[in-house]
Amino acid sequence: MDDTAPAIGPEPEIPVDELLALYQAVGWSAYTDSPDLLQAGVAGSSYVVTARQGGKLVGLARAMSDGATICYLQDVLVHPDAQRRGIGRALVRAVLDRYRNVRQKVLLTDDEPGQRAFYESLGYAEIRDYGPGTLRSFVRFDDQS
Repeated sequence: MDDTAPAIGPEPEIPVDELLALYQAVGWSAYTDSPDLLQAGVAGSSYVVTARQGGKLVGLARAMSDGATICYLQDVLVHPDAQRRGIGRALVRAVLDRYRNVRQKVLLTDDEPGQRAFYESLGYAEIRDYGPGTLRSFVRFDDQS
């Protein structure tokens, strides 16, 4: 991977073959198993920001938001060959900057120490660490098969 700084910016329409290549590179098969669903999800996002290096898609973050009260950060991913270079941080900051006036910023991620450290470094806290008895978090995944 080339060492030049990646171009970070909004990109609302990304060719599905580029999306698939990036999602496959990070092993997110739940997305790559349904290319049409992946493309629809990205297209339906409120905001999509990408990182491109030498024209190649190397990172992506997307958000769902009403622009006023809540922002849900979704799908922060960086190609393995481009990781540990600040690209993920730049993508998240681009989303957070876009929604800086929105009070509630939420995300759901894997239970992995590196994920926790990364998001905590960006000001996120696990719900259980936010305060005693102040918040609960619920999630529901419906079988799509």
